[in-house]
Amino acid sequence: MTTQTLPRPRLLVLRARHLFDGGGGPLLDDPAVVVDGGRIVSVAQGPAGVPDGADVVDLPGATLLPGLVDSHVHLAFDASARPVTRLGERDDAAAYEAMCAAARAAAAGGVTTVRDLGDRGYLALRVRAAARAGDHTLPDVVAAGVPITTPGGHCHFLGETAAGAAELRAAVRARAERGVDVIKVMASGGHLTAGSRPELAQYTVEELRAVVEHAHGLGLRVTAHAHGTSAIVAAAEAGVDSLEHATFMTAESVDDIPDGLLDTIVSRGIALSLTFGTLPVDGHAVPPSIATRMPRFIANAARMRAAGARIVIGTDAGIAPVKPHFVLRHAVPQLAPLGMGGAEALHAVTARAAEVIGLGHRKGRIAAGYDADILAVAGDPVAEPAAIHRLLAVYVRGVRLAARTGTVGQA
Repeated sequence: MTTQTLPRPRLLVLRARHLFDGGGGPLLDDPAVVVDGGRIVSVAQGPAGVPDGADVVDLPGATLLPGLVDSHVHLAFDASARPVTRLGERDDAAAYEAMCAAARAAAAGGVTTVRDLGDRGYLALRVRAAARAGDHTLPDVVAAGVPITTPGGHCHFLGETAAGAAELRAAVRARAERGVDVIKVMASGGHLTAGSRPELAQYTVEELRAVVEHAHGLGLRVTAHAHGTSAIVAAAEAGVDSLEHATFMTAESVDDIPDGLLDTIVSRGIALSLTFGTLPVDGHAVPPSIATRMPRFIANAARMRAAGARIVIGTDAGIAPVKPHFVLRHAVPQLAPLGMGGAEALHAVTARAAEVIGLGHRKGRIAAGYDADILAVAGDPVAEPAAIHRLLAVYVRGVRLAARTGTVGQA
């Protein structure tokens, strides 16, 4: 038997003016990031950090930062004006291809990791598998599969429902057997489902606790879609790991945060995956029912931040034309009204988001041992958050993509 020895790929070194490592600290000047295959092996400063024989990419005037991490997307929805209808018109083969296209748009736009929180037929697990098999045009995917909801409840059209503690435990177990990464439960109604009311709870605290305890026993985290105050309170009391949206929406307005609730959220370490990030699109706008509530949403979010809650950004990408799958970049400069400076906003969509979705050991940082998901942008995105849109390069697991910078047509 003969063996063939293949030449080892050369090390890649990225050099730039600055580096934001994801941790929220000051920028590193004159960085040299050494990449071996899909992993970062070292981060140094100046020419001394460049190994002999390495391939060097110089990006003068650029800032390197980790690939962005969106904690709430829907790859199955196509960011059209009728995403639910369009999904219903596709068979599984067509839906899977559309999901891969959506995922590639996210990656090319700088979103190199996504947490998909609701698909049909567990197709997001197939996208996850394709990325893990070596398709570097795809972001890494954390997948919930089909969300748990009530009969006729929010997103029931995605295919599976459960009511009562016994059915809920069975639903968790079925998802674990399919290999999901996280359990998504619809604690309240939502906007995309006819007849569903976002301000109303769908499950009791006892039912949600059955989900949480069974999921935790199987090693899975639980995140709860929760708009109305009663649903948020129930999910927090049940011990979920994160809350999606947390808008405190009422039928007509937005509630103030109840006394004591933020103390519970902070003390239990419950993450808040807040829904920010919209792209201006001619002929499309945020619905008036949301736009008129935004000042109250922002005021509550600022209170959450001031209380020390762990805030990350889940854009709900895919649900509307203003929510294309690369939209997370647009959230970064939109976080200033919450009191977030540039470094904190970037931390919320990199290292902190990676921790919340369970990938903090290898995503969201530019540091030795982490995956080589790296963006290069022109300028300083800490001092000028809008610089995040001036993409010069996107690396997904060490492979450079053609960066796409901003419009629906481009990405």
